[in-house]
Amino acid sequence: QVQLVESGGRLVQAGGSLRLSCAASGLTFTMYSMGWFRQAPGKEREFAAAIDWRGRSTSYLDSVKGRFTISRDNAKNTVYLQMNSLKPEDTAVYYCAADKWGTIASVINVYDYWGQGTQVTVAS
Repeated sequence: QVQLVESGGRLVQAGGSLRLSCAASGLTFTMYSMGWFRQAPGKEREFAAAIDWRGRSTSYLDSVKGRFTISRDNAKNTVYLQMNSLKPEDTAVYYCAADKWGTIASVINVYDYWGQGTQVTVAS
């Protein structure tokens, strides 16, 4: 059974930093590109960042470029999202997702597995 478990979300002040983690189990982690998506209240889920299976290629939503960094540790079956200079508009539930043999896609429906999400709230 595949499980993706996110952690690290909390309330933070604007300008602060958070690191989200997503621990994967039940799959061969190196077969999957990994993505982070987010969904704000009343809005559709949107792509935030993705990383290929080797950790060599990444992709970001324009509004988070230069502030967010996605990385992965294949030995720990974990993907991370380091978020700096947080803004109130970054407030959302953050989800990680796994895309088998993927190519750092930003499209939601190519991802095979999803976590339950972790809440990030940025106070102004």
